[in-house]
Amino acid sequence: MMLSEVTGVPQAALPVADFKDHLRLGTGFADDSVQDALAESYLRAAVSAIEGRVSKALVAREFLLELDAWRWPDAQALPLAPVSALVSVTLRDRDGLAELIDPARYRLVRDVQRPKLVAAGALLPGIPVGGSVEVVFTAGFGPVWADVPADLAQAVFLLAAQYHEFRHEAGAGQAMPFGVMALIERWRTVRVLGGGSA
Repeated sequence: MMLSEVTGVPQAALPVADFKDHLRLGTGFADDSVQDALAESYLRAAVSAIEGRVSKALVAREFLLELDAWRWPDAQALPLAPVSALVSVTLRDRDGLAELIDPARYRLVRDVQRPKLVAAGALLPGIPVGGSVEVVFTAGFGPVWADVPADLAQAVFLLAAQYHEFRHEAGAGQAMPFGVMALIERWRTVRVLGGGSA
C-alpha cells in the first residue's frame, strides 16, 4: 500500500495570521510579512504530524491510494478519514495500461474512523496479476481552516508553537507535548490486525 497527496493543503487555507497572533509576534513593522513563510512552514509540519497521529486529513484535499490487492474481496478500508468522495478507481495491468472503473461498481461507506470503498455488487473489480489499483479520494473536514474541529486546530497551534520555540535547538522539542496528545486522543484510530479492522 502506498498513500500520497494528489493536492497539498492550499496556502490560503492555513491560518498564518492567527498563528502569528497565537505566538504574540509584534505587528506594525515594515517587515511583518518576513515571518509568514516561517509560520507557514511550522503550521504545515504540525498539520502533517497531527494527521499522521490521528489518521485524519484536517483540510480537504485529494489523495491517491495504490494497492496490489484488495484487503477484502468486497471492500477496502481507506487509510484516512473523513472521506467525502471517491474521485476515481483505476486498474493498471503489469504493463501499466489503465482501465477506469465505472463508479456504478463501487460506493463509499462514510465513517469517522474507518471509511471504506465497497462493491456495489458482490465483489470489487479484480486486480490484474502483477498489476495494481489506484484509488483517488477526497478526505478532510472541509476546504477552510474553520472546518477543522477546535481541538485538532488547537493541537496544531500548540505543536507549531513548539516547533517555533525550539527552532534553534537541534534535537530539542522532538517529543509530542502532553497537551497536544490530550487534544488529539479522542480522534486516534484504534487499529486491529495491522489496520484491517472493519
